[in-house]
Amino acid sequence: MAITAISNSSLASMQVDQARQTPFQSQQNFAQSLKEAIAGVNEQQIASDQATNTLINGGDIELHDVMIASQKASVSLELTMQVRNKAVEAYQEMMRMSV
Repeated sequence: MAITAISNSSLASMQVDQARQTPFQSQQNFAQSLKEAIAGVNEQQIASDQATNTLINGGDIELHDVMIASQKASVSLELTMQVRNKAVEAYQEMMRMSV
């Protein structure tokens, strides 16, 4: 499995694009990014379940592949939960602010 680096040019172009967006476009892009991230977590969970079921049914899959898929799914779900917790915490902090 190859690990690819994030290039500086992609980050620079992303920042330039964000500067030219309206608030509505930014909101839509954030919502789309959030949906894609959650869909990715769901795909990893499904892949882990399929690998586990294949192993249980005696399919042609190695135990270490099942464990790797399971850990990937677990870590991505844990990250999602921590991001959610921080977002809720930030929202609650803003609601406590007096105007």
